[in-house]
Amino acid sequence: MFSIPEQFSNATKANFESQFAIFSTLTNKAFEGVEKFVDLNLNAAKASLEESSATAKQLLAAKDPQEFFSLATAQAQPAAEKTLAYGRHLASIASTTGAEFSKAAETQIAETNRKVISLVDEVSKNAPAGTENAVAAFKSAIGNANAGYEQFAKTAKQAVESLESNLNQAVSQFTAAASKATAKK
Repeated sequence: MFSIPEQFSNATKANFESQFAIFSTLTNKAFEGVEKFVDLNLNAAKASLEESSATAKQLLAAKDPQEFFSLATAQAQPAAEKTLAYGRHLASIASTTGAEFSKAAETQIAETNRKVISLVDEVSKNAPAGTENAVAAFKSAIGNANAGYEQFAKTAKQAVESLESNLNQAVSQFTAAASKATAKK
């Protein structure tokens, strides 16, 4: 049987390891999201440069102003579609990264809570007589901390959902505007 100080020492070590694990997991998820974003931007920049070069060659080869404006107008629809695809891909990256971030955080927080509750139960079994009030206060503090973690998780999830909704709304508005603009030509 472990003494109470040893139990707290082991719990502190386990808590530190758990916090490090959550920090590491969340950092990895953030870097994965940034990596996807950078990859998307590099591919978009490369494609844009190639398309701009081809478009410039076509425009410079125009024989008269009417052909020039006709070629320029013809580029509007594909450019709008590519911009929409970029926006959707960006929204997908943000949504996926946010969901993975939330899932990793929830998993780690649940595991930490399980360990803390287990420790409190074990300590309360071995607590000396007369410490019932202290144990009850400690359990209450643990309950309040768990409620705080749950509220944080809910708030983070709501923030991700709000970001996703705003991105989808922006893409929808841009789609409508691009459709109107290209329909007028």
